[in-house]
Amino acid sequence: MATILIDKLLQACVKQDASDIHIAVGQPPVFRLHGRLRRLETKILEAEDTVALMKSITPERCQRELQEQGGTDFGFAFGDQARFRVSVFKQRGFIGMVLRQIPTTMLTPEQLGLPDVVTKLVLRPRGLMLVTGPTGSGKSTTLASLVNYINENVDHHIITIEDPIEFYHYHKKSTVNQREVGVDVPSFAEAIRRALRQDPDVILVGEMRDLETIEAAITAAETGHVVFGTLHTNSAQGTVNRVIDAFPGNLQDQIRTQLSTSIIGVVAQSLVPKIGGGRCAAYEILICTPGVANLIRENKTFRINSAIQTGAKHGMQLMDDALFKLWKEEKCTIEDILARAHVPDDLAKRIVNAKRGIEEEEPQEVPEAFKQ
Repeated sequence: MATILIDKLLQACVKQDASDIHIAVGQPPVFRLHGRLRRLETKILEAEDTVALMKSITPERCQRELQEQGGTDFGFAFGDQARFRVSVFKQRGFIGMVLRQIPTTMLTPEQLGLPDVVTKLVLRPRGLMLVTGPTGSGKSTTLASLVNYINENVDHHIITIEDPIEFYHYHKKSTVNQREVGVDVPSFAEAIRRALRQDPDVILVGEMRDLETIEAAITAAETGHVVFGTLHTNSAQGTVNRVIDAFPGNLQDQIRTQLSTSIIGVVAQSLVPKIGGGRCAAYEILICTPGVANLIRENKTFRINSAIQTGAKHGMQLMDDALFKLWKEEKCTIEDILARAHVPDDLAKRIVNAKRGIEEEEPQEVPEAFKQ
C-alpha cells in the first residue's frame, strides 16, 4: 500500500512541479507549489500511514539513525524522473517527513538570471565564493549550475562534499567526484582536509555549518583552489560578518586578514513569486575588489553596502536594487518585493517615486541606513 501511495505522491509532485512534499499525522499530504502550501484532496494520514511511507523509501542506515537521534536526512532517485532530498523526523512521538524535489535538468547561469560577472569569478584559479540566502532560496540550484558551467567549459577536477548529495554531476570536460557526508566521509571538515590531497581545482562545500568547516574552507581557498560554500545569511555584508563571528575573539583579526585575501565574491539570493506563477531569483552581489578587501581587513564591514552601491561598474548590486528591477519589469508584485527587501521603507519610497515618474537616471542617494 505505502509503495503505491509514495509512487503516486512522487509522480504528482513531479507532474505539478511542486518543490516539497510534507507528510504529517492528522492531515493529508501537503505540496508546496510556487512557494505556497496546498493540501491534497486525499485521506488524512494516520500514525501507521506515515511510518509505512517512511519505511518504503528510507534506507536501513537512516532508519537506525532516526531511532537513535530522532531524525535523519538522505537523498534518493525516483526512477529517472527526479531526485528527492528527504528529512525524516519525530514529532510528538509520530513520524513526519519533508521531501524536497531536486530537478534533474540543470539550468544554465543565464537561465537562472545570474549576472555574467559571477561566471567570470568562478573561473578564477583560486578563492572562496559564497552563495547565501535563507532555506529554500535556491542556493543548491545556483551552485549546481555553476559547477555544471565549470564542468562544461574547463578541464578541472571538481570535488563536491554534500549532506546529502543533491544534483548528480557527470564527467564532462572536468572530472567530478561527489562525496556524501555520513556515507563516504564522516564530516565536512574531514572531507575538505582529505580533498586537499586529491589534486582538486574546485571544491564545493555543501554547508559551512561550524567553525572547523569554515576554517578548512578558508585554508583550501588560500592554498590555490576555488572553494564554493553556502551559509544561511541574507546579505553579503551579513555573510562576511557571520564568517568572522564564527571564530573566537582572539582569532578574529587573523581571520579578517585571511578572508580579505581569500574571498572572491558573495552572492546572496532570494526567491520571489512571479506574477502568473513560478518564481524568479533576486541576487545581491559583492565582488571582492581591493577596496572591499581593505574594509574586511580593517574591520569596517558596515561600509560594505555602500561599497556595493558604488561598485556597479564591477558588476555589484544590492538586493533592494535587484528587487526594484523585478518590480519595474513587472515580474513581481510590490507586496512580494517589499517582504524580501533589506530596507523596505526606502524601497517603498523609491517605488512610490517611480510610480510618480520621477525616478531619475542618476544613482540614488545613499539611504540613511547605510551611512555609519
